[in-house]
Amino acid sequence: MKYTHLILAPLILLLCTCGPASESQVVTQSNSQTVGQADKPNVIFIYLDDLGYGDVGAYGATELKTPNIDALATGGVRFTNGYASSATCTPSRYALLTGIYPWRNQDAKILPGTAPLIIDTGQITVPKMLKNKGYHTGIVGKWHLGLGTGNVNWNERVSPGPNEVGFDYGYIMAATQDRVPTVYLEDGYVVGLEKDDPIEIDYKNNYPGQPTGKDNPELLTMKWHHGHNSTIVNGVPRIGFMKGGEKAKWSDVDMADHFLAYAQRYVKEHKEEPFFLYYALQQPHVPRTPHPRFVGTSGLGPRGDVIVEADWCIGEFMTTLREEGLLENTLIVLTSDNGPVLNDGYYDNAVEKNGSHTSAGPLRGGKYSLFEAGTRVPFITYWKGKIEPKVSDALVCQMDLLSSIAALVETTTDPVDGQNLLSAFMGTSDQGREELVIEATSRTALREGDWIMIPPYPGHPVNKQVNIELGNDKTYQLYNLKDDLGQQTNLAEANPEKLAAMVEAFEAIRGVQTAETHQLKLE
Repeated sequence: MKYTHLILAPLILLLCTCGPASESQVVTQSNSQTVGQADKPNVIFIYLDDLGYGDVGAYGATELKTPNIDALATGGVRFTNGYASSATCTPSRYALLTGIYPWRNQDAKILPGTAPLIIDTGQITVPKMLKNKGYHTGIVGKWHLGLGTGNVNWNERVSPGPNEVGFDYGYIMAATQDRVPTVYLEDGYVVGLEKDDPIEIDYKNNYPGQPTGKDNPELLTMKWHHGHNSTIVNGVPRIGFMKGGEKAKWSDVDMADHFLAYAQRYVKEHKEEPFFLYYALQQPHVPRTPHPRFVGTSGLGPRGDVIVEADWCIGEFMTTLREEGLLENTLIVLTSDNGPVLNDGYYDNAVEKNGSHTSAGPLRGGKYSLFEAGTRVPFITYWKGKIEPKVSDALVCQMDLLSSIAALVETTTDPVDGQNLLSAFMGTSDQGREELVIEATSRTALREGDWIMIPPYPGHPVNKQVNIELGNDKTYQLYNLKDDLGQQTNLAEANPEKLAAMVEAFEAIRGVQTAETHQLKLE
């Protein structure tokens, strides 16, 4: 079904709170919980982009108001040890849909807008698994997992993409809001593209006569800080070069409303059948372009404003679910692809206007970091009437959702890295994972129980462009997160036996040895 002709009706937009005030063996647990085949629940992932652990009221934010996300958190399970698999977007999205550690796929890294699809079309995914169980499956929002086979012609159907990995319907942007192409795609076709104005994309060379952020600052409405100085669209300089497709280009300030409308339309169209919707919001990723009605609403500048905007969108979406009578039969998972970053490529006053707000909360680091704020994120499960409100300290990862939802709908999947933690997600058990390997830009570390071990990595300890500690050090780092959530005291020297055990466990999972393993064992 195509929604290309969806018209956004005028909205009476009051800034008020809306919302809730192939099959084989899978790892199972004795306390897993299932529902009957005759009562297939809908499943919705609400996935935010760069939302930090401390950006949500339910997780301690006091300077930023997120009433609709908070309502989900207080009405469901709020996980304090909920993780993305990676501290950057593409790897986390890969793990979310496949249940596989992204470091197993060398292509699962931050992708340009022209990258080929990195999910094998024969691979099991959340939508494919649910589709096999009779679900209609859809994605609305950010994709950033590659499209095509590497030589994309944007003027024809772009394939493979979401449709080829299990989604019956897809309305997406190819990569990120700060990258070209700056167009929407519906089931592989660029929306609104005129044949006499074909799109051309190049990530290395500009097209003759095309202005850029670097050479034409007078055309900008947003000033670039680093890396974002190529093709200009709507006054915003982007990553990569683009020519053509003028009438197909999106309006940045309307993007949140646009994706919301398609998400609402999707659930209305498919409410009579079980469905899975992956609603992937772009906020608060750069460029932060809140609709004018949200400008200034947070008091924290554009980054705060787009978080307020995202929270409003979630409230409106929840209102739609309630009005359509879907809340009592819908499992909702809300989380973020990685931790927060303030300055990520543009001068937008994110740093200057942040005030006393701490987007990482009590955690150290942020996006790109192996410290906790890179991968520990808001993680909420909500199901009206089925999930009792609680706070859970269970160690869970987005990678676990595939196996857990397979158990929910009484099916099995091929073996994956994710675990069946359905009982934890349903709030009936506090038992989570025993260990988890986290990743940040090709570097990995091990969380085991209350402990985390970060191997030695070369490089500067701080990314000076974004002013975030990366977790790099010349020696091993070992922290007890129960006693030292902010990771201020390195216990590696004081606990050599614990360190050695965690290094051994880490290498057993990763299948590689750290640079200093032999020296560590000798000492």
